[in-house]
Amino acid sequence: MLVRTNALTRRSIDGPLATLAGDQVACSEFRYRRGAEVFGEGEPAEYAYQVISGAIRTYKLLSDGRRQINSFHLPGDIFGLENGRTHRFSADAVVETEVRITRRHSLVDVMKRRETETNLVDLVTRNLQHAENHMLLLGRKTALEKVAAFLLEMDERLAHPNVMVLPMGRRDIADYLGLTLETVSRALSSLRDEHMLRFDGQTQREVVLLDRIRLAELDS
Repeated sequence: MLVRTNALTRRSIDGPLATLAGDQVACSEFRYRRGAEVFGEGEPAEYAYQVISGAIRTYKLLSDGRRQINSFHLPGDIFGLENGRTHRFSADAVVETEVRITRRHSLVDVMKRRETETNLVDLVTRNLQHAENHMLLLGRKTALEKVAAFLLEMDERLAHPNVMVLPMGRRDIADYLGLTLETVSRALSSLRDEHMLRFDGQTQREVVLLDRIRLAELDS
């Protein structure tokens, strides 16, 4: 279910989306409940999105019914900006999430300015780097190496000083890494038993990384 959070339909943008577009476009803000779809694969790509709070996952459903998660989008991340007319992935909310939305054609209009084009190139380059890293992650790494790499990625992106609170559960992690739920659980237990991490709280989504050096050695 979608709930608009602001009374006005348009407001000035800020944050990374403003860096991309300048101050010449306006946006709306929406709240999505956990599991609510933001857009579907093949739907018209009419908007660009930025996460304010919460988390969004983009994914494809494979022909055999399995789900392959392409990316997790965290606060500040821009997503849904396609180079074609339709979305290549579906997107939904991992948890209750607030999203800033602006029309794609509004961005295209201001992209005629050179500095905006440079910002767009930077965004595309970061997305390509993430795609390359994800392909490597799905490739020849072992399950333990994949989970270690994922934890280090989330540690860097979430930037929590002490306890890393993962918005996604183990099923999501498995679908992102191309593993089974059981394999992810075994890998996390192994890292815990080797004193590389500790779980806090009852949900085990609160993670303390105890030995980043050894985790990085697994990822190398």
